[in-house]
Amino acid sequence: MNLLIFYMSEKHRHGGKSLFDWLLEEAKAMGVHGGSAFRSIAGFGRHGTIHEDTFFELAGELAVKVEFILEKALADKLLEKLQTEKLQVLYVRQTVEFAIS
Repeated sequence: MNLLIFYMSEKHRHGGKSLFDWLLEEAKAMGVHGGSAFRSIAGFGRHGTIHEDTFFELAGELAVKVEFILEKALADKLLEKLQTEKLQVLYVRQTVEFAIS
């Protein structure tokens, strides 16, 4: 199994919706059994600007992490979809084991 994690700004959009919503919908349509999006409370990216979830924070500046645990073939298919859509999204891909006990 693969763990596929995507990182993006909450302001990024694709297909008329937030990129994290688009990713979740695409994965579901491909047959992925589950996925989650997590909004950060603070962080910084490649530009070094620190953003925090405060009253004065500008909307859309915080990071969102979207993750899926899925079969390798589905991970490949989702990454190919991103290429087809010409989306540049930072991602991490790891081989994982999981169980429900």
